Order: sequence, then C-alpha cells, then structure tokens
Amino acid sequence: MDRFRVVPAAYVIVRRGDEVLLLLRANTGYMDGHWAVPAGHVEHGESVLAAAVRELKEEVGLDVDAADLVPVTAMHRTGGNGDPIDERVDFFFTAERWTGEPQLMEPEKAAGLEWYPLDKLPEPLVPHEARVLGAVADGAALPAVISQGFA
Repeated sequence: MDRFRVVPAAYVIVRRGDEVLLLLRANTGYMDGHWAVPAGHVEHGESVLAAAVRELKEEVGLDVDAADLVPVTAMHRTGGNGDPIDERVDFFFTAERWTGEPQLMEPEKAAGLEWYPLDKLPEPLVPHEARVLGAVADGAALPAVISQGFA
C-alpha cells in the first residue's frame, strides 16, 4: 500500500515595516489573478529553508540569509479532492532583512509586483495565504501548525 504523501512548499512574507510584497499570479493555471507572497515547491533533496531562499531570489530577485527567515506557521491543507497535488504542507516565514531591490523576475508567471500595507491588502488574495496574512496584519501569533480544508 502506498503511503500518503504531501507536497511541501515554502512561502516568504517579505515585510518592509507595515508593508508586504505581493505578486499578482498569471499564466500558472493556479489562482491566476490572485495576489500572493513569493512561494514555491520544495525540490527533492532541498530543505524548506533553502527552498524559501531560492524562491525569493527566483521570483523577486532578493537575496536573504536563511538565518533571517522567521517561522510564522506550518499549514497542513487539502483540496479534499483526492488529487495528490492538492495535499500540501506549507511553511510560512517572514523576512525583514535582505539585499537587492524587488523586481519581477518571472513575468511569464506574474503580472504585477507591489508593496501593500498589511491593513489594506488587495483582493483577491490566494485564500490560504490570506488567512496567514490576516493574522500577521493583526499582530496575532498563529499556532506552530494549522490545518485547512479538513472536515
């Protein structure tokens, strides 16, 4: 019998004071037209910290030291449809120190890159990211592990 598997992903909430850096998803086939934080799948043999550092560089051109990534929460979520790609564990971090200037590095996957005040986030946001960003905006500490989509 095959064991249950999940897809791990790293999310980086880049903060500049009370602002957060968001990408407008486009041409990906997933949540296109929604605002999102820089994120991506953890690759085989890669740690979640290395994935967060890599994704930040690939998507918005920022260099961050893994030691400057502050864990926010881990989210175990399901799409509830039995599709393996919709079984996830997402690791959310904040970054307030980096080098470089944010720029749209993958224009084929994103139609915009903007700073938004945490108290005036754009719509629509990717729903599971909106949940975490809402807690960050409220200054609320999330539990170390949360779940979404389960009965």
